[in-house]
Amino acid sequence: MSTVALIDDHESVRLGIEAACGREGTQTVVFSGSTVGSYLEWRRATGAPPADVVVLDLTLGDGTTVTENVSALVDDGASVVIHSVADRPVAVREALVAGAAGIISKSSALDDVLDAIRTVARGEALNNVEWASAVDGDRDFADAQLSWREREVLRLYATGLPLRAVAERLGVAYSTAKENITRIRVKYVEVGRPAPTKVDLLRRAIEDGIVSADGTASVV
Repeated sequence: MSTVALIDDHESVRLGIEAACGREGTQTVVFSGSTVGSYLEWRRATGAPPADVVVLDLTLGDGTTVTENVSALVDDGASVVIHSVADRPVAVREALVAGAAGIISKSSALDDVLDAIRTVARGEALNNVEWASAVDGDRDFADAQLSWREREVLRLYATGLPLRAVAERLGVAYSTAKENITRIRVKYVEVGRPAPTKVDLLRRAIEDGIVSADGTASVV
């Protein structure tokens, strides 16, 4: 059973998700509050481990920024799902760059919210139309300037092939494919979009249109 923290200005939103989690039975809400600071204080006071998933509103009323909130939660050890109306592409981009696992719209059914929580708790990428569309509409989203070969390696690797299989598919040495992945990660870091894990690489590939929003390979 995964643990969930809810951080939202609106108590009614938190109560609705908490009630749904209770009925569903595979998630336990361990914290409900209106600020990231109060969650971190609760952690320090109780000694509780980080929640597996933090469901976070994109904009809180305490003056904190999206980057501050997502970064603090990720650094503390939680995976973050943004629960928002998702109508501000710049803020969505900031959340993703800071390490959020994805976004689920506040207009989504509660079952979809619970499914998003389960997906992220399993360590899987949350691939949905809302945040992909928002990022695609943000013309300031920094391009990592990947070469054709790097895009091919990323396309195959991010959609599930082991790196050795990627090398065989492309007819290159394993060491060459590995060097490509290293360069890809460096390029994403340089534009402020780090991708330290394979899930992160999948997210970047979706953001850049190398992989479709459902996690399958696109034509490059």
